[in-house]
Amino acid sequence: MGVVRRLAIIGPTASGKSSVALELCRRVGGAEIVSIDAMQVYRGMDIGTATPSATERAEIRHHLIDLVEPTSEFTLAQFQAAYVESLADIDHRAHHAVLVGGTGLYLRAVTDGLTLPGQWPEIRARLEAEAEQLGPEVLHARLVERDPLAASRMERTNVRRIVRALEVVEGSGRPFSAFGPGFDTYVESDVIQVGIRWPREVLARRIESRVHAMIEAGWVEEVRRLVATAGSVPLSRTAAQALGYKELIEHVQGRISLSAAVDTIVLRTRQFAVRQERWFRRDPRIQWFDVESDPVAELTPRLVGYVA
Repeated sequence: MGVVRRLAIIGPTASGKSSVALELCRRVGGAEIVSIDAMQVYRGMDIGTATPSATERAEIRHHLIDLVEPTSEFTLAQFQAAYVESLADIDHRAHHAVLVGGTGLYLRAVTDGLTLPGQWPEIRARLEAEAEQLGPEVLHARLVERDPLAASRMERTNVRRIVRALEVVEGSGRPFSAFGPGFDTYVESDVIQVGIRWPREVLARRIESRVHAMIEAGWVEEVRRLVATAGSVPLSRTAAQALGYKELIEHVQGRISLSAAVDTIVLRTRQFAVRQERWFRRDPRIQWFDVESDPVAELTPRLVGYVA
């Protein structure tokens, strides 16, 4: 394969993709990192989202990080627009773009140019209230009737996605699954995608170690600052989806112990990693690299040829 201008390094959380991307950019020069992470766009949520450090960002230019406050909503459409601006900026310097992230929907949206439906806040608010009162399974059953294809693509307990799908169905009068080419269609893209793959049991241990390392790095204190700054509801609806913050907010507000919060975070992060793997596995365009112990040492030499 020849040299490409845009390379995406993807994989589940704790797979080491950010470290690989950083080392790759160090080795080749003339490359910049574009974060494809739905939560790294929020300022002040650095530890829990594994946002690159100030030192790393000073060494290698990063994009799509710290764009808005965590009390603000930041939509997928806004992310698409920011991505286009970032690529134009990188192209102006004739540099390579190395996309890094595990948010599968955001990656598809920017690499495949998905057409996004509009927003209907009043409908969404009503549906969210119904979900809280009736439970997500009831709304999922409604979605099965209105848009069975969309319903088949999401879990019965995923409130955010179910509400969004029903919002679009009601607001636009069209099936949610009718927008864009569809998630089952993989069009040709100018972004080459490579994935990092670990044995599941090894990745589970890496996730647990990373959660504990984040706690030691001051994650609880970070959450305390968020609560102190913004009050009892410190995160927007979208920012609240970030792994671990809900549990640590409950801890700092005295509702659960730190050990219980950590145990829940580890469990939910492992579950999230499984969902990430399932999402990425469906994409036949991804070239997978199996890792045994050190993703930087094992993968970086093999990826240099893509951008050097």
